Amino acid sequence: MVPNEAIQYQGIVQLLLHFGWRWVGLITIDNDAGEYFVKALEPMLSQSGICTAFTERTVHKHGNSNLDKLINRAPYTFRGLLESKANAVVIYGESISLMSLAADLWVKRNVIPLMLPGYKIPAGKVWILTAQIDFTSNTYFTLLSVRLFRDALLHGALSITIHSNEPLGLTEFLQNIDPLGANRNGFSKGFWEQVFTCTFPKRNAARKSTDTCTGEEDLESVPAPVFEMSMTGHSYSVYNAVYAVAHALQLMYSSRSRHSTIEVGGQLNMKPWQLHSFLHPFNNSCGDEVKFNDHGELAGGFDITNLVTFKNDSFVRIKVGRLDPQTASGMKLIIKEDQIEWHEDLIQVPPFSLCNENCHPGSSRKTKEGAKFCCYECAPCAEGMISNQDNMNYCIPCMEDHYPNKHQNGCLPKTPTFLSYAEPLGKTLALLALFLAAITGLVLGIFIKQRDTPIVKANNCSLTYILLISLLLCFLCSLLFIGEPQKVTCLLRQTAFGLIFSTAVSSLLAKTITVVVAFMASKPGNVFRKWVGKRLAHLIVFSCSFVQAGICAVWLSTTPPFPSLDPHSLSEEMILECNEGSVTMFYCVLGYMGFLAVICFTVAFLARKLPDSFNEAKFITFSMLVFCSVWLSFVPTYLSTRGKAMVAVEIFSILTSSAGLLVCIFAPKCYIIILRPDLNKREQLRRKHSNIQ
Repeated sequence: MVPNEAIQYQGIVQLLLHFGWRWVGLITIDNDAGEYFVKALEPMLSQSGICTAFTERTVHKHGNSNLDKLINRAPYTFRGLLESKANAVVIYGESISLMSLAADLWVKRNVIPLMLPGYKIPAGKVWILTAQIDFTSNTYFTLLSVRLFRDALLHGALSITIHSNEPLGLTEFLQNIDPLGANRNGFSKGFWEQVFTCTFPKRNAARKSTDTCTGEEDLESVPAPVFEMSMTGHSYSVYNAVYAVAHALQLMYSSRSRHSTIEVGGQLNMKPWQLHSFLHPFNNSCGDEVKFNDHGELAGGFDITNLVTFKNDSFVRIKVGRLDPQTASGMKLIIKEDQIEWHEDLIQVPPFSLCNENCHPGSSRKTKEGAKFCCYECAPCAEGMISNQDNMNYCIPCMEDHYPNKHQNGCLPKTPTFLSYAEPLGKTLALLALFLAAITGLVLGIFIKQRDTPIVKANNCSLTYILLISLLLCFLCSLLFIGEPQKVTCLLRQTAFGLIFSTAVSSLLAKTITVVVAFMASKPGNVFRKWVGKRLAHLIVFSCSFVQAGICAVWLSTTPPFPSLDPHSLSEEMILECNEGSVTMFYCVLGYMGFLAVICFTVAFLARKLPDSFNEAKFITFSMLVFCSVWLSFVPTYLSTRGKAMVAVEIFSILTSSAGLLVCIFAPKCYIIILRPDLNKREQLRRKHSNIQ
């Protein structure tokens, strides 16, 4: 007629988990029942992540120890209870056995501090009492016992009790008990004498003593430890047991025609165990449904009660929750925290009961070597990791498009970033590119206007125009790298830059080779005379540019560049970039351009001292030196940067190398054309030519 004890164990675990108590103590009676309780409960605690800080055992029977004996042994008992940081303690046993615990704690709290200065007074704890403990109808529970329990901090304890309800008319029945009435019996008389510590006068007694029972004593005046006016769990079980037998007997008698084989002399002759088949669910007078499971056990739950003691040596049980095992999802704990009255010595309610402080968000638990798994250290999350809950076993990374905040307890969305025209760096580079393009256009205009002058004609003016137009386009193509990456701009960025630069370098190579061929053709009978002219120069420019165009065509047809997001390179920003598609093809374009530059530099260096009018070889040599220096430093710088800085590095390299070519080659010519027109004459050319001869 009581629920299976395993339900109580599950309820204890759920109650501990509900309040987050993962470091708990166990106090149990020192007998076989107590050992079974520990062996059954501890595995369930471990599976739920709860550790036992200590396990203490009380004596089975307390006996009549006097105060001197309690004082002498108190410092040596329940040491784990005092030394542990566990503020939640589960107690299993009987009410009599708990007197040992109560007395020891009372002595530790009230007597020993007076005898031993500096003694550590035990702090308040939350006691969780099992259903086996019953405080009522116990002769051993005197008023002194209640004082001991109250002073031992049992006020505010949570007790798991067998479910009970209040039958109608119970209070009136108790108030109308008359031990001297017509319905008196030996039980009620003895009960009355026990409760009120008096005796009924015997017949022929000469006089009444001062402790004589009158039969008019008020049960409501009796403290709760001695007698409760309400229905307790154990009494409710007896109450339901009586009704269950009554219902079974009624069902058995109503169907006795089917049991004629066991009917003898008009009466049923059944063994007690045969009554079990007639136990069926029924509703009692309290409105509760009493039913049984397949094993013949009561299919009921437990109540969670809060014990509140008073200074008048009484206490009340307040129902603050329920364990219901009959829900569809299994065991269900219902708890009303706002109705719980905690002990006044508790620093915080509900209190913490952990081996150590919680690991707050931003850190994770780190196991202590040699300690139980509930004892751990808190380690800050590594860079790029977060923990957003207390006591996380490990830190987790944010999603790709998020990054950890300052405290590493949450993730923030990454800001999309690209080199924009709106920011100072983008504006500066764009204005610089336009300024250099304008200068290049101005130089081109000057050379077109001065196309009939000797200095423009001297080195193949068509190559000069091709070079200036290429440089102009180089400056303008750098604008493709600024702004949000789009599909078209990504396709054109590197390919246009590589093709235009190759054309510019090819024209310089053609200029240099033209100078060398012209010098060699000036000698009588030289075979290079037929190569002097524009055909060789145009062939060089076309063939060199064609190879680069072929590389770009293969790149675009196989793995073309495309807009993409890079959430990994920067911690707090998400880079909007042009993915090159094929890094190999990208470096092929750069490598071929560098190959042309090296050849051009080598040829120009060898031809720098040829005696020719307006010889450009030495200027081309210096310009190629600047060009190669810029792009050699570009590669490591480009690889070591990310995001908009990487784009800015490439733009700066394009502008610097193009400006180097423009200044080194065309500045001297513009100086002569604009400031020294006296040198830009045919006589100057003839004078130098005669010097050569």
